Amino acid sequence: MQDQQWQMIVECDATADGQFYYGVLTTGIFCRPSCKSRTPKRENVRIFQTPDEARQHGLRACKRCRPEEAAPQNELVRAAQHLLESRYAAPLSLQSIADRLHISPYHLQRTFKKATGRTPAAALTAIRLDKARELLAATERPLSDIALEVGYQNLSHFSYVFHKETGLTPTDYRRRNGIE
Repeated sequence: MQDQQWQMIVECDATADGQFYYGVLTTGIFCRPSCKSRTPKRENVRIFQTPDEARQHGLRACKRCRPEEAAPQNELVRAAQHLLESRYAAPLSLQSIADRLHISPYHLQRTFKKATGRTPAAALTAIRLDKARELLAATERPLSDIALEVGYQNLSHFSYVFHKETGLTPTDYRRRNGIE
């Protein structure tokens, strides 16, 4: 077991759910990393990639975290992530995303952040900037066109956010990574 995996278990890190499962040999139970059960002793823990692998080692599923079931919040987060990725160029607010998913903005914010470690707004910014980096490196289109294409209506705001997140202005990024 890696130190990072152990840390995720200790912190009940929901972002690790689905990446691995852990089994406690002394209890004969396997759990999700986010399980709120008492933290086991490290020497009694084994890591498994799938629930089937844990069962093959004679462990049963935890009744608290139910690692074999798809968590409803995972489906919500997947739907929100899909919405962000498919509509990143459109004006999106927390309220508009929540409305499309038929939930409250508060529930969306809390669930998304718990599962991914960042807010929907931060995820949207990351998606927009990834696309902007692709366009800056691969095309010679004007910055204003790129800003509009990735969802920023204002070039100066796009430049500010880009510089804040990457440490470079869009022009500097293009010079370093653009077409030669």
